[in-house]
Amino acid sequence: MALVVQKFGGTSVAGVECIKKIAVRIKAAYDQGDEVIVVVSARSGVTNELIARARQLSAEPDQREMDMLLSVGEQETIALTAMALHGLGVPAVSRTGPQVGIVTEGPHCDARIAHIQGGDVLEQLKAGRVVIVAGFQGVNEAGDITTLGRGSSDLTAVALAAAFKAQRCEIYTDVEGVYECDPKCVQDPKKWAHISPETMLELAGSGAQVVQARAVQLAEHKELPLWVRSAFVDKAGTLIASRPPSALIEGSFVRGITVDTGYAKIVLERLERKPGIAASLFEALKDAGISIGTVHQGEISDALINITLTVPLESLHAASSRLKALLENMGSGRVAAMGPIAKLSVVGTGLRFDMSIAATLCRVLAKEAISIELLSVSETKISAVIPIAVAQTALRLVHEALSSSVPTKEGKDAIVDYPAEFLANA
Repeated sequence: MALVVQKFGGTSVAGVECIKKIAVRIKAAYDQGDEVIVVVSARSGVTNELIARARQLSAEPDQREMDMLLSVGEQETIALTAMALHGLGVPAVSRTGPQVGIVTEGPHCDARIAHIQGGDVLEQLKAGRVVIVAGFQGVNEAGDITTLGRGSSDLTAVALAAAFKAQRCEIYTDVEGVYECDPKCVQDPKKWAHISPETMLELAGSGAQVVQARAVQLAEHKELPLWVRSAFVDKAGTLIASRPPSALIEGSFVRGITVDTGYAKIVLERLERKPGIAASLFEALKDAGISIGTVHQGEISDALINITLTVPLESLHAASSRLKALLENMGSGRVAAMGPIAKLSVVGTGLRFDMSIAATLCRVLAKEAISIELLSVSETKISAVIPIAVAQTALRLVHEALSSSVPTKEGKDAIVDYPAEFLANA
C-alpha cells in the first residue's frame, strides 16, 4: 500500500463525463490498496469566465474579492468528483485548501505556500476515504481565502505530496507526457520517457504548460519524482526526476521548442542616460507585483537610451500605467509602443557554445520574413521575441529545422539510470 497524490487539470474535469472517467482511474488506485489524495482544478474555462464577469463590474477588481470569487471554481469540482466516486462505491470526502490547512503568505491572487497544517487528511485516509482537495487555493494568517496564481493546482499537489510524504505524485493532463514540442501544434513530436527537473523547469518557464514551473521547482527541492500522464489514455507517461547520469556525453542537445503568447512588450524611448534609471523602472514594476521577462537597452546618444522590456500580457495595462507615471515624474522619456508579442524558445544543453542552433533559428525566421525583436542566448535556452501573429508558424518551422538536433538515444535525459521502481510506474 502506498500514499498517492493524483492531480487532474481543468480539461480532465471539463464536464460530467470527464469527471466520471477520472473517477474510474481514481478507483483503480483505491482498489489496489493505495491511500489516495486527489487534487483538482476548476473545470476548463470556468476561471476565465469568472475573471470576465469581475471585469464587467470593475476595470481593476479588488484582489481579495477576486480570491473569494476564483476559489469557487475548484470547490465545485471537488464536490462533483466526490459524488462521482460515491457513485462507484468509493468512500470519498471533499476538502477546500483552507480546510486542509494550506497556509499562505504574500499578495492575493499570487500567494505562496508557507506551510501545510494538514487538517484531518490523515484521519480521513485511515478511515478508508479518498480525500479530494481543491487546488490553487489556501488561507492566509488573517483567515482570508487566497489563490496561488494560474496553474497552481500542480503546486498544490506537489506540496501535499511532500507534506504527507507520498510515494507517488501523478500529474494527469490532456497529453500523454512531456514532448519536445506541443503535440497540438506540431505533428508527431517525440515524447520523453523521463526528463530532468532542470530541463522541465526551462520548458515550463518558456511556455510549455504541461506542468507549472513552481511545482517542478518544489518537487526538485523536495527530491520528489513526478509522473505526467494522460487523464484519458492509459499509456506510459513521462517521469520527471533527477538521478546521476551513468555516462556523460558532451555536446549540445535540443530538448524542446516552445512558444509562449502570454507576454507583451513595452518600448521606452529617449530616456536620460544616468545611473539608476533601470533600477527605477524595475522598482516601479516590483512594487506593483509585476514580473519582467526580457530586457534590452539600446543607445541613442551619449545622453539618451531606449529600453525595451517584456511583461506578462495580463499585466500590460498596469505596467504601462506605472511606467508612464514614473517617466512623468522623472521628466525624461516616453512609452513609445506596447502590445502583445510571442516568445519562441529552444531549450536544451550546451546552446551557448554551439551557435549553429541559434544560427538555424535566425535563418529559418529570416527566410519567412519573421522579424526577431529581441534575442537572448544562455547555456540552456535561446529565446526570440517575435510578432504574435506568426507564433504558431514560427514554431512549426523551427521544429522542422531543428528536429535533427533532438536526441533520441543520447544526452543526459536519455541515459539516466533511473531505479526500476521509478520506471515501472512511469
